[in-house]
Amino acid sequence: MMGSVHPVGELLRSWRQRRRMSQLDLACEANISTRHLSFLETGRSLPSRDMVLHLAESLDIPLRERNALLTAAGYAPVFPERPLADPALETARKAVELVLKGHEPYPALAVDRHWTLVASNDAVAPLLAGAAPALLRPPVNVLRLSLHPEGLAPRIANLSEWRSHLLARLRHQIDVTADSVLADLMNELRDYPVLDQGETATDQDYAGVVVPLRLVTDGGILSLFSTTTVFGTPVDITLSELALEAFYPADTATAEVLRGSATAAPRQEHG
Repeated sequence: MMGSVHPVGELLRSWRQRRRMSQLDLACEANISTRHLSFLETGRSLPSRDMVLHLAESLDIPLRERNALLTAAGYAPVFPERPLADPALETARKAVELVLKGHEPYPALAVDRHWTLVASNDAVAPLLAGAAPALLRPPVNVLRLSLHPEGLAPRIANLSEWRSHLLARLRHQIDVTADSVLADLMNELRDYPVLDQGETATDQDYAGVVVPLRLVTDGGILSLFSTTTVFGTPVDITLSELALEAFYPADTATAEVLRGSATAAPRQEHG
């Protein structure tokens, strides 16, 4: 066993380096010796199942990749991945629906790890008017829809600012997850032409706390800021990768327009 590095050792070292941690940093965080960690990374020792999970927790590795570590070490994956429609996730699914519906008349949506739209409330659809039908055909990628020149981009008054904000979030997500699909998405989004909207920043700085989305609509420019909600202690991969984006009015005029639109819109039946 002295001749080659075991795959799990390579993965552990890669994740440690991605987290910008030295062996000493990780050893202290995981409460093990640097010698033991070195042996694990070089393949001189093989980690137990519990040690794989312990180091993965210390490195804050996503659940999907924890399964990959376990497999590389010769153990069975422990974190299930079920579609959101699975009966086992009914309680979580109802919680998502409750949050989205309860946020009306303001827009809210749920996305998966690749920013694919999973669900949205009734306040979202009116904001997508004018987007190319191809971008609205499932599966809808929310980032692509936002920044594509045939998507929302022509109607975003502070496009340069909003684009920088979204790309920074995506870059952080890539750093955390090492997801190659997200890296490809980043390259695609960067290649989109940056439209000159005549506005490089918002007229208000909102105390420097948030970056609002300023969307041009028939009712005027809507200013919205968002919050992100995730499940706190998921043990299912699907739930761990689900994020709820809730948008709030950044000014009184926007709140009035959204409330007025909800009042004027016909009530939809939800089955």
